[in-house]
Amino acid sequence: MHVIQDEPQKVRKGEDLDLVSLSQHLYRFLPGLNGEPASLLQFPGGHSNLTYLLRIGGREMVLRRPPFGNQVKSAHDMGREYRVLAKLWSVYAPAPRPYLLCEDPKVIGVPFYVMERRQGVILRAPLPDHFRISPEEVRQANLTLIDNLADLHMLDYERAGLADVGKPEGYVARQVTGWLNRWHQARTSDLDAMEHLGQWLQRRLPPPAAPALLHNDYKFDNLVFDPADLTRLVAVLDWEMATLGDPLMDLGLALAYWTDRFETPILPLAALGPTMMPGSLTRRELLDRYVARTGKDVTHIVFYYVFGLFKIAVIIQQIYARYARGHTADPRFAELDQAVVLLAHEAWRIAQLDRLP
Repeated sequence: MHVIQDEPQKVRKGEDLDLVSLSQHLYRFLPGLNGEPASLLQFPGGHSNLTYLLRIGGREMVLRRPPFGNQVKSAHDMGREYRVLAKLWSVYAPAPRPYLLCEDPKVIGVPFYVMERRQGVILRAPLPDHFRISPEEVRQANLTLIDNLADLHMLDYERAGLADVGKPEGYVARQVTGWLNRWHQARTSDLDAMEHLGQWLQRRLPPPAAPALLHNDYKFDNLVFDPADLTRLVAVLDWEMATLGDPLMDLGLALAYWTDRFETPILPLAALGPTMMPGSLTRRELLDRYVARTGKDVTHIVFYYVFGLFKIAVIIQQIYARYARGHTADPRFAELDQAVVLLAHEAWRIAQLDRLP
């Protein structure tokens, strides 16, 4: 099997960091650094927070910072992400260990944190032609994905010291209202389907559920696998939106990111993982596996799935708005508004159908 490493590349134009100021800060606060030369590369994946590979001497670390032109500070809270990982890494093996948080804007202009680098395979679609993965390996990677989400939701977050990372009471209603407001703030043109969805979601709120720790953006391209064994998860990345709440909100989003093998992909980007390959589980099989592992009631799964599609549409619209308003020139963002339309129409179709596709 060939390996796809998520290799860092030259820093994109306009996204450089002040390496002198950064390295001096790290020399001061991180033990074991003695003024060795520093270098910086950038990981190409991701559309939200920016991720860099920082090398100082023989040591490698990952740096996370908010995007340039960020207008949604609550979605890019470095302090929150750092503090979640600081407690989570020792009780949930896929969580990377964070090393240092800096909230002083004098260093690189914005808050940031650095953490350990975990190397492995990120399964993005479409996979390169030379990549060889058997249907059984695909199936095992699928099972690993859903099993680790279930394990996260069964974690004793109070014992881990994470009871203060969210307010689970009324979580679902707040999420619906909050993401509808984010849509209005990021909207660059009218889209009736999004307004209809907002009203539908507010009418269809499910009953309260026992809270769990949520990742809030759980999908293949936030997972790092062992290249020698795709049944083993090396890391779960991007904890910027982790909180406490209804675990089915996490599950619904994961299902919304999923495309079954015989479906036409909703997202033209098609970069969310090899979910359509031979051996892939269907959306229904993922759901059944999660229920078997957790015993949770999924009677209202259509609500959670529709909300997942709605949320993805808003996230993509927020990214597109940064491009449309001139806050970034990243060419990857130029046609994201088309993905928003597709997602909105699909979500409204499922809402009216009232069943999981």
